[in-house]
Amino acid sequence: MKFRQLPRTDLVLSEVGFGVWTVATNWWGRLEDAERAALLENAVELGINFFDTADTYGDGFGEEILARVLGHKRNDIIIATKFGYDIYDPTPRDGHRERPQKFDREFVKFACEQSLRRLDTDYIDLYQIHNPRVDALERDELFETLEQLQFEGKIRHYGVALGPDIGWFEEGEMSMRERQVESLQIIYSILEMEPAIDFFPIAEECEVGLLSRVPHASNTLTGEFTEVPEFDPSDHRAFRRAEWMREALAKVERVRFLAQEDSRTMAQSALQFVLKKHQIVSVLPNFTKMEELREYTAAVDTPALTDDEQAYLDELWQNKFYLEDVEPAFREI
Repeated sequence: MKFRQLPRTDLVLSEVGFGVWTVATNWWGRLEDAERAALLENAVELGINFFDTADTYGDGFGEEILARVLGHKRNDIIIATKFGYDIYDPTPRDGHRERPQKFDREFVKFACEQSLRRLDTDYIDLYQIHNPRVDALERDELFETLEQLQFEGKIRHYGVALGPDIGWFEEGEMSMRERQVESLQIIYSILEMEPAIDFFPIAEECEVGLLSRVPHASNTLTGEFTEVPEFDPSDHRAFRRAEWMREALAKVERVRFLAQEDSRTMAQSALQFVLKKHQIVSVLPNFTKMEELREYTAAVDTPALTDDEQAYLDELWQNKFYLEDVEPAFREI
């Protein structure tokens, strides 16, 4: 494993991190308890030290499982969690719809205490505002509360996680320029470059470390499937339109040149693409099985993308992957 330092902090993160949502929910496939634990335990053995979770993952289970499985390694790992959704409201959640958000002082302090309890720890390394809109970022009280939590030693650093999907440029720019957060979590992949490409110069200027999730674009860049699959209704990918998936798979055909026999798989190439940007401190692929864990963690030791490869990927993006030249039958793959 290789490591990068989060700017303006003493946190040194593994280049490949672990997004805990895959072992805390059924949103990316169903796992048995033993499989969840094995993935977390083996992640540490393979060099991962950065674990990104949230209080909303499994209504707290995403934090509890870290304490249960890796609590004995607390001093060896870096834990990021998130807050902002009111998971304590008894109103049943409607599918994958967002819960109501709260960012007032009392709720943030309460949410932090609950996360500390579930994580069974005295401190959180990186506390992230979960999917805030502009109106939340405009609240001085929110950032005063985070600074107070820092002063009390309950959190070491704070950042923003953008979402739930791609976009959110205004929120990202505001977080970095006006609120001077230390990390910004974004979506960035070969197939989904915007608005991330506009974040890189701002992150450089403001010395903000970027964390990148879903680098495999709903697993279209892993080689897992070559045609639109049928997902379980509980799977987050079931919400992707079939048209998007078909177009994504057509784009993947344009970038298969990245896979190098015996040295770099397509999935590893997708991770190297993300890590080529030095502003990105850690990439968070989705782990649901041991084969993925071994393959993705090994990506850091595969050949890096060359400048020519990157330039061609940029050209493909700027020209919409030349899909207008693709025969209709091919686009239905």
